[in-house]
Amino acid sequence: QVQLVESGGGLVQAGGPLRLSCATSGRTSSTYDMAWFRQAPGKEREAVAVINWSAGITYYADSVKGRLTISRDNTKRTVYLQLNSLKGECTAVYFCAAERLAAWYVAKYSYWGQGTQVTVSS
Repeated sequence: QVQLVESGGGLVQAGGPLRLSCATSGRTSSTYDMAWFRQAPGKEREAVAVINWSAGITYYADSVKGRLTISRDNTKRTVYLQLNSLKGECTAVYFCAAERLAAWYVAKYSYWGQGTQVTVSS
């Protein structure tokens, strides 16, 4: 089993930065890849960033390239999502997810955190 706990969400002004964290525990060896998803009100959950845990290779959705950065700290077993130049459209619940092989689809992930709310005010 893998446990994931997100933190760092909150209310932020448009244009500001925010860093989300996802603490992992359980069977989270370097064989698991990690992803951040977001779900805006009335919309489907979508992937925004993926990281290969062992090699650190990253992938981003075209809509967020240049504004989001995913990273991991192996020592702390934590994955981060740095959000910059936030816009109202970034308002969503952000989830981290873990799976043995990185993917871009919700259905491919077995383990999920509870989510953290990010609200961008104008």
